[in-house]
Amino acid sequence: MRVFRLALVSLALTFCIAQLFAQSAPSHPVAELDHFDLSSVDKGLDPCVDFYQYACKKWTDANPIPPDQPAWGHGSKLSLWNQTVLREVLEKASSEAANRSAVDQKIGDYYGSCMDETAVETKGLKPLQPELDRIAHAKDKAALIEAIARVHLIGPNPLFNFYSSPDLHSANDVIAYIDQGGLSLPDRDYYLKDDPKMAEARKGLIQYATQMFTLRGRSAQQAADSAQTVLRIETALAKASMDRTARRDPKNRDHKMTREEAFGLAPNLYLNRYFAAVGSPGFSSLNVTNPDFFKQVNGVLESESLDALRTYVSWHLLDGAAPWLSQPFVDANFKMQQALTGQSEIKPRWKRCVSSTDNALGEALGQRYVEQTFGADGKQRMLKMVDALEKSLDQDIRNLPWMTEETKKQAKDKLDAIRNKIGYPDVWRDYSSLKIVQGDLLGNFLRGNEFEARRQIAKIGKPLDRNEWGMTPPTVNAYYSPPRNEIVFPAGILQPPFFDKQADDAVNFGGIGMVIGHELTHGFDDQGRKFDPQGNLRDWWTAQDGAEFEKRAGCIADEYSNFVAVDDLKLNGKLTLGENTADNGGARIALMALEQMIAANPAGSAAQTLDGCTPQQRFFLGAGRAWCEKRRPEFQRMLVSVDPHSPGKYRINGVMRNMPEFQKAFNCKAGQPMVPENACHVW
Repeated sequence: MRVFRLALVSLALTFCIAQLFAQSAPSHPVAELDHFDLSSVDKGLDPCVDFYQYACKKWTDANPIPPDQPAWGHGSKLSLWNQTVLREVLEKASSEAANRSAVDQKIGDYYGSCMDETAVETKGLKPLQPELDRIAHAKDKAALIEAIARVHLIGPNPLFNFYSSPDLHSANDVIAYIDQGGLSLPDRDYYLKDDPKMAEARKGLIQYATQMFTLRGRSAQQAADSAQTVLRIETALAKASMDRTARRDPKNRDHKMTREEAFGLAPNLYLNRYFAAVGSPGFSSLNVTNPDFFKQVNGVLESESLDALRTYVSWHLLDGAAPWLSQPFVDANFKMQQALTGQSEIKPRWKRCVSSTDNALGEALGQRYVEQTFGADGKQRMLKMVDALEKSLDQDIRNLPWMTEETKKQAKDKLDAIRNKIGYPDVWRDYSSLKIVQGDLLGNFLRGNEFEARRQIAKIGKPLDRNEWGMTPPTVNAYYSPPRNEIVFPAGILQPPFFDKQADDAVNFGGIGMVIGHELTHGFDDQGRKFDPQGNLRDWWTAQDGAEFEKRAGCIADEYSNFVAVDDLKLNGKLTLGENTADNGGARIALMALEQMIAANPAGSAAQTLDGCTPQQRFFLGAGRAWCEKRRPEFQRMLVSVDPHSPGKYRINGVMRNMPEFQKAFNCKAGQPMVPENACHVW
């Protein structure tokens, strides 16, 4: 049960679920962060032709993608620096056995066990064998469902997903959800599309699964047959799955029903036994996000043999555990990852262990991170900027020519109700019941997964905890949650290139200001607008205003659908619509906030022309440079299928070409590429 739904819409940087930077110099050397510097702009290029290249070419030319990375950008360097800081914390916690706090014991022993390669190599597959035996000993399909419940608790999600989340129509109540799942490749399209790249990925999955079953001890023929079984079952699940674009609409995932009605969709799933085996609290109703999926899964369970289903479930357990087993399993797993991302080298073990510790004990590790990097002054500066952006969005809504007063009042109510979380939680998560054992990497990994799974399941039937965070403090990211109607900024993102203490306000409003605006706008994008101030799925728009919004959103969807991602592959403008709307709206309201600051203090530094660069030009450069990046073609191709965010190039050029303010700032002329004939404008 690795995937948990906090119903959030994140900024989702390409390096997301990554960490950032500390002010104390680490002993392990890493590249320095890039502060804003006008000399890094390629002034030999015309910003009105390709602003992204104007802002980023010098940087991307000087910063090749490291061999262990699928992509590289300013934020990736931020992530690397931060990982080094966390490494320092963890090495200290793992080496000092005496007088450690409970927090340091947990994070130190987890990291130390992860770094103990000798112990891992000695044990091989043995730590996973009891779990594999549980699956193999399932005497019938009903018993196998109970074994699947166990697998869901300790990591992977074969067959389907089970989780807790707010009721779509009563956001203060947490209810049970069952959802589609069970795929190994990144998306259903990888199983269903006939183009050569997708076919190659399926071939790679077969090779990977064959190798894993061979390592488990099956003969060459048995392993090959087992791999084919996995592909056959997962292809059936892919056919039953809703595509990502359709899933974006919460109305397509809104199917609350009684337990009995859910049981009737898939009697072969033995959901009553599953809920008991997974330890769920009692409940009378749940949301089935995709009823058609479960109807078809019922047929898969009917047609496939018990042995085939056991093979499929054991595959998911093997795949999920592979990165934390002995080297042959790690190598096989990385080879599959390599085919999807283009990385030429696996990340060093310490990086993988830092990430795993953060995933398992994020709010314990986050305490040490916050102590070193985030002070009260940072929180106050953020709150001040958020307040300025909220005032700008309020003004933007009030001045919209296409929205009626009735809907404007509703939008104002929602904006006023947005809650802000900055830096880190007020109350840290309690990990005291999670047992971490020295020298037991896989055990710690599985127990960490189970701890989180049971914590999530225990929420069913309880009021929503609006103080909970969906990201750990060191994370370089931010998000908006529709059912919570809140924006959240972990301490991790409050460093260069997004927030730079050495830069003036114009640059920072372009960087972190655009991020704040992005998250605020998510509350009013094509899906966020469907939730009310309390987080309930409710249409608060007049029919006229809804139609006007959809017309303007359609402009953005069509615009981005014409942008080429890699080779002849274009972006999916409908999949990326929410994020593109947030990027466009976020930049506009951030610039409005800056200009209001300048009007209030025309003598301030933000109002001045510095090194020949106006405040507006510095704003756009601050925004542009935050998204400088390079991606490997394989990774870019994968993200087009699975990522609702556009590549950095279009997060900048797509936004700037829609802003007359940009064209004015750089004296662009009609007919130039950054001056489209019909610019799109929602917020």
